[in-house]
Amino acid sequence: MGRISEVFKKKKTPAFIGFTVAGDPDKETSIRIAKTLIDNGTDILELGVPFSDPVADGLTIQRADDRALAAGTTPDTIFAIVREIRAYSLVPIVFLTYYNTIYRRGIDTFYCEAHKAGVDGILVADMPVEESAEVVAIAAKYGIDPIFLITQTTSYERMDRIVNQAKGYLYLVSVLGVTGARKTVAPEALALLHRVRKHTDIPLALGFGISTPEHLTICKKAGADGVIVGSAIVDLVEKHLDDRDSMERALGQYVSQMKKAAEKSNI
Repeated sequence: MGRISEVFKKKKTPAFIGFTVAGDPDKETSIRIAKTLIDNGTDILELGVPFSDPVADGLTIQRADDRALAAGTTPDTIFAIVREIRAYSLVPIVFLTYYNTIYRRGIDTFYCEAHKAGVDGILVADMPVEESAEVVAIAAKYGIDPIFLITQTTSYERMDRIVNQAKGYLYLVSVLGVTGARKTVAPEALALLHRVRKHTDIPLALGFGISTPEHLTICKKAGADGVIVGSAIVDLVEKHLDDRDSMERALGQYVSQMKKAAEKSNI
């Protein structure tokens, strides 16, 4: 059993999956950010691999990708970041990336390097399940969980295909559109959770727009196995670019608040 599965097996409350862009705003600071997220209770660390055209992401993460790329972040940088994080912690690490990054590196090469660095799962945001067979096979070769997105518009037929390919957890997209903090958790997101639950026992994590303890509580009561928080974290990074110590304090306080909401009794 891999590290991702172990997290969900052991937890009785939703796993907190914290997202940050690798290399944002630079290599060393992004490592400090990752360690801060881990130190304050992040159960699974999701690292965005910066890309020039991140079609699934809103402006907050697009700007983070731009900062990381401007700082000279490359796949070599990202694997080095993972190695440093892995030396610090055994928290599962998941990449969120785009297919072109993997293809240019060479699929086998990318997954081999990811495995050696200590990556546990990879989500390829723009890879349709119908075209995923080669990638999934190579992921299995290196013991990396293939993570897939399911949206409100995913048909039952495609959902079954995804369930048959996925490992680790399923990333349920709670909104129609791109990433970014929202004011509420849409009823459609909870309906999606219940719909997918009927098809699989794979852990289900809700993402896109989850940003407050109240959001997390709603997801918890609906039965989510995990929540994925990205834009709210990246917003804090951007807000404190001029003061790294303040950045770490703000991130620590935020993750701690979210963890308390996850662990609070529903009674």
